Amino acid sequence: MPSGALRTPGTAVYRALFCDLRTDRMLDVLPLTDAKFDDFIGKAGSLSATIPLPDAALAERTRAALVPGRTAVWLERNGDIWWGGVLWTSTPQMDEQGRLAVQFQAGTFDSYLDHRILSADLVGAGTEQFDIVRLLIDHVQAQPGGDIGIRYGTEESGVRRDFAYAYSGLARVRELLDKLCQFDDGFEWRIHCYRDTEGKRVKHLQLGHPVITTGRTEIVLDHPGPVHTYSLPSDSTVQANVWVARGESDNSDQSQESEPLTVRVVSDEDIAGGWPRLEQTSDHTAVNDANALGSLARAELSRHRAPETIPELTVWMDGRITPALMGALIRLRVHDLWHPGGSDTRFRIVGLAVNPPQRAKPETATLYLEGV
Repeated sequence: MPSGALRTPGTAVYRALFCDLRTDRMLDVLPLTDAKFDDFIGKAGSLSATIPLPDAALAERTRAALVPGRTAVWLERNGDIWWGGVLWTSTPQMDEQGRLAVQFQAGTFDSYLDHRILSADLVGAGTEQFDIVRLLIDHVQAQPGGDIGIRYGTEESGVRRDFAYAYSGLARVRELLDKLCQFDDGFEWRIHCYRDTEGKRVKHLQLGHPVITTGRTEIVLDHPGPVHTYSLPSDSTVQANVWVARGESDNSDQSQESEPLTVRVVSDEDIAGGWPRLEQTSDHTAVNDANALGSLARAELSRHRAPETIPELTVWMDGRITPALMGALIRLRVHDLWHPGGSDTRFRIVGLAVNPPQRAKPETATLYLEGV
């Protein structure tokens, strides 16, 4: 182990709870091997694991509990909920020695919204954007068989928007939520899983404007120290100081060839500051309003003006890192050959991947970061 590295005394105990997705009724608790799981702000997380089946009794229990599309999986670490989601695939398989096991994969509960479409038109004007999110969640869960227990609060962003979602568009609800985030002055959302003070498992819709933030005290991570490995990429292939957004074609005049609505926004500050002209584009086929398209273009330009950096840290689990830190600030201090004078930089945690302890391998977590 590197000098100065911290380790949690003993070994963390993980266990998987398999429940009915709609009622959260416990189905079984089953042993896992080769488990890996992650969670992110802005995209669905995943869990993959294997359940060994040494005898007929365990095989029968596993077959009853693992019903893809109907079973919820909760992962506990030392009794605390660290991950929750929907079982999507289950693969029983046998090796050359005749040993039977089931490999399964699950996605965080927000992945369920990829499997839901609108059942009616939804239209509104001047609506708080967080209320639009809650309206979509209510719509999903009001349909027969659609309530999986996602709950939410009453927070507001202070941003109001017009919206019109047509049933005929057959849009997936996850897609509508992600597009709503992409507008200028948008927000972030995720499903936060935890156990409440009464011991109940909770699926909570977490909203943040402009971003999700957690905690008031930043975590200090050092290398050498609890930081085992790091990667600090800087990618300019997606950088832009000019953004062209293309919307829906205008088909109102059938005698003329239709042209798509197009909006161009330019960062004059970057051009004047000496940057070469770097252009990117995006397509928004359902957008036919110039103001809405301009908002999307401005938001895209804001996200891409600097080189993309998604730093990754692999850290020894020292008791400070938990899924509740999604959105929290960390202070990374590095002193090595690349940073001979030392580096002291602040980031926000936007993703977490955990490798539970297995055989001779210690428990580690990979943090995905965003500059602040």
